Amino acid sequence: MSQECTHDCSSCTANCPSKNGGIPKDEANKNSNVKHIVAVVSGKGGVGKSLVTSMLAVHLSRQGYSVGILDADITGPSIPKSFGMYDTVEGDEEGNMLPPQTTTGVKIMSVNLMLDDETKPVVWRGSLIAGTVRQFWTDTAWGDLDYLLVDCPPGTGDVPLTVFQSLPIDGAVIVASPQELVGMIVKKAANMADMMNIPVLGLVENMSYIKCPDCGKEIKIFGESHIEDIACEFGYELLAKVPIDPEVASYVDKGWIELIKCDYLESAALRVAQKCENKA
Repeated sequence: MSQECTHDCSSCTANCPSKNGGIPKDEANKNSNVKHIVAVVSGKGGVGKSLVTSMLAVHLSRQGYSVGILDADITGPSIPKSFGMYDTVEGDEEGNMLPPQTTTGVKIMSVNLMLDDETKPVVWRGSLIAGTVRQFWTDTAWGDLDYLLVDCPPGTGDVPLTVFQSLPIDGAVIVASPQELVGMIVKKAANMADMMNIPVLGLVENMSYIKCPDCGKEIKIFGESHIEDIACEFGYELLAKVPIDPEVASYVDKGWIELIKCDYLESAALRVAQKCENKA
């Protein structure tokens, strides 16, 4: 059986490695001391997973934690753009990659920081993409970090599987949007985390509503939310319901996410930190 089995090994008869203490995790770079790793995942694209990752990082940094982001969305990397980063990844004399830092000290490793032109597509097969994500962990000198957030690509394919199997993940945050269809997709991501024995730290619903600029009424443009029902079904905590905010979109487009004043995910970041600390 492959080292990267994709099913729940507890109920099968195959001689899977996970039955013998689990699949060995990749070793961190010797110049990395990362206390907690949190994967941010979604069952489908377009729900704002990278935005949630970036805002969680900003709020954790504001609370005094040292933070890094591993952009595992290799074919659709958007993290550097949100932070207004255009620095290129450099190496040290030992051959380690050194993650550039944002203006507030968040360390970021992304394939977009390794391209001559950020608009060039990354046309790679799954195995190469998965290998790159592993190198972002094993070959990057992250230094001392309290939290490393991993922005996973959507779905339950090669890369999320690689992240769950290769990195010592403390837990996952699942991002969703309000449409009823998304409920089924969220359950796929939740079930994958359960199969891989990754604790789900909570759910974040993005694009939950938009406020009327005149009267302040909350308009649910995607219909009624079902996120509370899903949270109840799986026993997960609902960390936040984030609205559509044109000001946030404007700041992200300009690369000013670290200047955002809104507190939509401030308490969510605090809860993630508390859960990770309690787990430790």
